[in-house]
Amino acid sequence: MSVQSHLQELQRRHAALESEIHRELTSPAADPLKVAEMKRRKLVLKDQIARLRGGSTLH
Repeated sequence: MSVQSHLQELQRRHAALESEIHRELTSPAADPLKVAEMKRRKLVLKDQIARLRGGSTLH
């Protein structure tokens, strides 16, 4: 897998997680632990994207 295609896949997964988080937060029965875990996974993806782009990210 090329770096560009890997980057695109990470961005796709990041966007999918963002949508999933939004759906969970707008649900009447939102699970805060599930949301926190999804946010952690999204942050890991963001860090991986930044590394591939040659930058760094601060939390």
